Amino acid sequence: MINYEIYCKIAQLHQQHELKPSQIAHELALDERTVQYWIEEGAYHQRKKAARPSKLDAHKPQIVQCLEKYAYTSDQMFRRIKEAGYGGGITILKDYMQKIRPRKTTPYLTLSFAPGECAQVDWGHYGSVQVGETRRKLSFFVMVLCYSRMMYVEFTVSQTMEHFLGCHVNAFTFFGGVPEKIMVDNLKSAVIRRMVGQAPVFNAKYLDFANHYGFKIRACGVAKGNEKGRVENAVGYVKTSFLGGLDMPAFSAVNPGARQWLDEVANVRVHGTIKKRPVDIFKIEKPSLQSLPSEPYTIATIKPVRATKMFRVVLDTNKYSVPHEHAGAKLSMHAWPDRVCLYHENSLIARHTRSYDRHQDIENADHPKALLQQRRRAKDQRLYMSFLKLSPKAEDYHNELAKRRMNPKHHIRQIVALSEIYSADEVARAIDDAFTFQAFSCEYIANILEQRKHIAKEPGALHLTRRQDLLDMDIPEPDLSIYQNDQEEENESDESEKEV
Repeated sequence: MINYEIYCKIAQLHQQHELKPSQIAHELALDERTVQYWIEEGAYHQRKKAARPSKLDAHKPQIVQCLEKYAYTSDQMFRRIKEAGYGGGITILKDYMQKIRPRKTTPYLTLSFAPGECAQVDWGHYGSVQVGETRRKLSFFVMVLCYSRMMYVEFTVSQTMEHFLGCHVNAFTFFGGVPEKIMVDNLKSAVIRRMVGQAPVFNAKYLDFANHYGFKIRACGVAKGNEKGRVENAVGYVKTSFLGGLDMPAFSAVNPGARQWLDEVANVRVHGTIKKRPVDIFKIEKPSLQSLPSEPYTIATIKPVRATKMFRVVLDTNKYSVPHEHAGAKLSMHAWPDRVCLYHENSLIARHTRSYDRHQDIENADHPKALLQQRRRAKDQRLYMSFLKLSPKAEDYHNELAKRRMNPKHHIRQIVALSEIYSADEVARAIDDAFTFQAFSCEYIANILEQRKHIAKEPGALHLTRRQDLLDMDIPEPDLSIYQNDQEEENESDESEKEV
């Protein structure tokens, strides 16, 4: 089969250049019979293939009759026509049944709501996001007011009960009021059990929350997600308009960006169904919303925990500290979306900012402080007792150190260390001597010990034990005449003085 462009070339070469079919076939690299066919046709058209007979042709009337009576599957129909002599495969049967089977379109009613009557909520999912050093699945909560189509969106990394209720509270604050009903899907945070023909069993926490805020819970029917089509469409709109093509930043930047998108895009666009801006219709609906309660609801998830011997409790792989005196104690954990509070006998003992990273150790610096001081005092006490054992005067020496030194503990520690180098008697004597000299310092003690270590021994008397070692010395008699001459001169001097 050739296209229209090739046909035009064939016609041009034949009519204007008067080439033969063989020449045209050689010029255009075509079969001569193909060129001859199109020259004879004189106009371009799509060549129709001759319909090939099928093994299924004889059974087609039976297939149509069966499908008009009952919605047979292709397997059921294959068995029936095979019994009637069909010898072909099931693939051609499936293709034929898809063409002739009547399409069933389920009709849906368009639900209408009065201002402030109802809102629809649902969760959406969109990949993962970086949180600290890990990645978590990204979820987003959507609430849509059914009358005005005013939308609220909040992103989370968890769908636990405290996040579900927290998103409700933030949505009510955003709208400035509470609708009469909230329509939910059969998610576990709202509906515990739902069976066809029976009333739904609501989650007790969500039911208590609804009573506090004054709205009624309406659960969609089983497999009837179309009943909350407004929020279903809103979830898809968030994915295409806000998240589509978004270079996902860190989680801390997602919600501020979503709030800006709500204010500048989602709620100010002309809605495709109502052909008006939701923010304009919301002005009509807002007076019909119920006012917010005066007292907030405790949305925290509360569960009993036991602190470890390292005075820690664990939540979502992260460890949170409590005061050390509560190690091993039974506590009550209140997990909020943004914080973790720990109670002992209804008394708040610890409060931490909730972390959505993984395997983190979050410690309050004040929690181990008393334990460290206690251990430090015990260590100092053991040091002091070791020092007192060194000498009877050790206590008096310590008292004087405390009076004269800014840091007596340092000197005590050094003196005790010296007792591991020198003997106990040497250190005791050094302390006694230092006390006598009124020298109060570890340096003085060290100096006394070092000086005594290098004192030379006192020399002893010389003992000559062999005769040959005796000294052979001649000592002359002393001349005493010099003393007599001096005496005579002194006498003469005295007599001359008397005469005068």
